[in-house]
Amino acid sequence: MTTPDTGATRAAPAMADGDAARTPPPAKEASARPARRGPADPVRSLMHRHQELCAHAVDALEIAAGLEAHGVTDRTAARFRHRDVFSLAEELYARVPRADAPDAGPDGQPRPPAPVPARGSRGVRVLLQLLPGAVCVAAVAALASAGTATPAVRTCVGAAGGALVALAVRLAVRSGPLRLRHRGAGSWTAGLWVCWTAGYAVYGDWLLGQLLAGGPDLPGSPPRAAVATAVALAFALAPASGCARWFAARGRRGLAASRGLEELAARVRPLLLAATVLFLGALVALLLGADAAFGSDGTTALAAAAALGVLLFLARLLAVHGFPRAAATGLASAAAVEALALSLVLIARLPGLPPLDVPVAALTTAVGPAAVPAVACTVAAAGLLFHGLRALTGACAHWPAPSGPAEAHRP
Repeated sequence: MTTPDTGATRAAPAMADGDAARTPPPAKEASARPARRGPADPVRSLMHRHQELCAHAVDALEIAAGLEAHGVTDRTAARFRHRDVFSLAEELYARVPRADAPDAGPDGQPRPPAPVPARGSRGVRVLLQLLPGAVCVAAVAALASAGTATPAVRTCVGAAGGALVALAVRLAVRSGPLRLRHRGAGSWTAGLWVCWTAGYAVYGDWLLGQLLAGGPDLPGSPPRAAVATAVALAFALAPASGCARWFAARGRRGLAASRGLEELAARVRPLLLAATVLFLGALVALLLGADAAFGSDGTTALAAAAALGVLLFLARLLAVHGFPRAAATGLASAAAVEALALSLVLIARLPGLPPLDVPVAALTTAVGPAAVPAVACTVAAAGLLFHGLRALTGACAHWPAPSGPAEAHRP
């Protein structure tokens, strides 16, 4: 009677031993899994290791030199998902807060985000952005009221109005997202090219027409200004500021979410194109409104003013994000083409020289005098846009500007 029970009792341990033999130990199963390779953010450890170097560096080149002095090579940078030491230094420069930055504490660590500016300060900034347009409209009204005055008086009124508009523009760009973070190479010369291209947009068509006709007969004929173009470009500072602020904020967010330069470039390029298109749309709307209010200067003049506005916007955007030399080069190329067109007409008047003004005269006859600035500014703006698609994808281009509150830093 006990035999079946004993056999069943003996069989149970045997079956248990067999199941245990067939089942692999849990420890071996866990050890068989592939080990996780490094953290999701491989640069974090390098940030902590070289915190002092990155916090006190003036620019990314100083960080790159320090890394190379510590034995970091391009092969080492490849382990941190970067093509070379310089691109790795760019990310470190952007991610580690500066020790002397307004949003960094004494130990170089980021302070809590600054409080959001009050509505009053934002309102002042908006008024500053609209100030050039208001001053330009006042200058146009003063010039219209002096219609019965002598040409000399009208010229003085126009010059005074232009100087006041220039001062208003300078005041508007010294605050907000269009403010330069630091003075760099080309920032002073860029101001000269801005004055030339803007002045040509207002008086260049009249001057070129007078030169081709054998004039100008000064002071008998006062200069004729492109009023609609001047007013639209003066008011365009407000949408330019808004688009620059939008691009800077989205660029910093893209930097915070990216884990490599390739990913950052993929995020920034559409932002730059979108900001340019948004500004162009706002500028065209302003030009159409100014044409309806002050009289149309022609379709070609509208295209030339739109090209100049985009050129000035891209140049300022590059200068704000640390590329003033490229901005000055783009503006200088447009100014050089416009000055060359005027110079060829004057040189052609000299005896014994071939008619060098034939290309300019043919283009003006076929399209109009505004074709010269339209071609010059379009080519220069396209060059700055292509350069920006490459230059503004670096991490150094998106360090938070000191003009506004610091946004969330990268973890």
